[in-house]
Amino acid sequence: MGPGHRYDLVVVGMGSGGMVAAELAASLPLRVAVVERDRVGGECLWTGCVPSKALLASAKVAQAMRTADRFGLVSVDPVVDTGAVWDRVRAVQDQIAATDDSPARFEALGVEVVAGQARLIDAHTVAVGERRLSTRFVLLCTGSRPSSLPVEGLAQAGYLTNETIFGLARAPASITMIGGGPIAIELAQAMHRLGVGVTVLEKAPGILLREEPELVTVLARLLAHEGLTIHTGVDIERVVVEGDRKVVVGTEGGRSRRWDAEELLVAVGRTPNLDGLGLDQVGVTTTSKGVVVDERMRTSVPSIYAAGDVAGRFLFTHSAAHEAVRAVRDMFFPGKGTVTTLVPWCTFTEPELAHVGMTAEEARRHGGGQVEVHRLELAHSDRARADGHAEGSVLVVTVDRVVRGAHILAPSAGEMIHELALAIQEELELTELASLIHVYPTLATSVGRLAAEAAFAGARRWAWTVRLGRTWDRLRKV
Repeated sequence: MGPGHRYDLVVVGMGSGGMVAAELAASLPLRVAVVERDRVGGECLWTGCVPSKALLASAKVAQAMRTADRFGLVSVDPVVDTGAVWDRVRAVQDQIAATDDSPARFEALGVEVVAGQARLIDAHTVAVGERRLSTRFVLLCTGSRPSSLPVEGLAQAGYLTNETIFGLARAPASITMIGGGPIAIELAQAMHRLGVGVTVLEKAPGILLREEPELVTVLARLLAHEGLTIHTGVDIERVVVEGDRKVVVGTEGGRSRRWDAEELLVAVGRTPNLDGLGLDQVGVTTTSKGVVVDERMRTSVPSIYAAGDVAGRFLFTHSAAHEAVRAVRDMFFPGKGTVTTLVPWCTFTEPELAHVGMTAEEARRHGGGQVEVHRLELAHSDRARADGHAEGSVLVVTVDRVVRGAHILAPSAGEMIHELALAIQEELELTELASLIHVYPTLATSVGRLAAEAAFAGARRWAWTVRLGRTWDRLRKV
């Protein structure tokens, strides 16, 4: 520990990144304090991943009951009490908060948990109220919050976000969702399946713009088949309240439109949590996307690092954890703790839509070589057909035969994507995956089959050697 510093590391924010960083640093062992102004667990536990996935699980069961005839059973229209569903969501959160994300668990590891708002005094001092925490390094893990939308009347009408919807006692009877990204689409499908009247409004020409368009088209068709209403190319002009209804007024395709519902939800991106940290005063450079960091997660002040949403790289729990670990690695170990730019992700609709690396269009623009797109429809997967969910496909993008991107629309796509992420990281050719025996029957068999088809195509280029061998055998008999 440096002279005069009580702590080796002070972590600001105890969400996904902050918890992992604190646990790692305490295990080294180092003297660690974590400052948290709200609840341990952060956005992931209280307003993001955990509650949304718990909600999706209930919605999936309701849909299975509703479509049971597809499996030779009697379909039933589920009686949904969204109050009970919301109670289950909170129960899952409370269980995690009392175990893995409990402050007591971190204190038992030797981490000092300090409640309050953190403010940087200088490069080595964090103020929390009247306290001054002197430290060698600071790691900012303050996360992000839902972005607002500058629409006339919206603030006056009031609206929900992912931070407030799970605080309700139950779901509204109807809801208009503004935004067509992962948060909005996941919640829209879940709530529609639970009997809520849902309408999605998206300004762009389509939903999920960061994903492989070919697979998004299929997913959008499946959502429409379920009855979910999605409008794209919408320009919102204002929001008005008429009785107990909130009305969105705008245009779609140049025509005036009105959409009314009991409630509104806005999901149009994220804003980094920078307010009150005193970053300008200590010389930490920021932009509208967050704290500016280098490949080692260092800010413009060498003793101050940032990780997760506040650093503005990839707004995912798993990316925050990776960045935080690499930041601690860089602080206290020899060498450099550089972070990867290869981050897989998944939109947890049903079916799931997973993504890693380049899309086909990105590869054509930036790949710098021969681009090939390899596809295998789930309609050719024995497991998908047996499970009654054969919609979707596996799509792999190669540049000069090396895997550079992968996109999967399938049940459990988020579980399947990691093999292909590793292939990209190790710069493997698609054909090399064919040498790995995949368990049959699984959905992952489709990855092996796609690789095998690429290998077979390569083998056919050498078919002339087989014919030559037969000619040689005939010559030997003469």
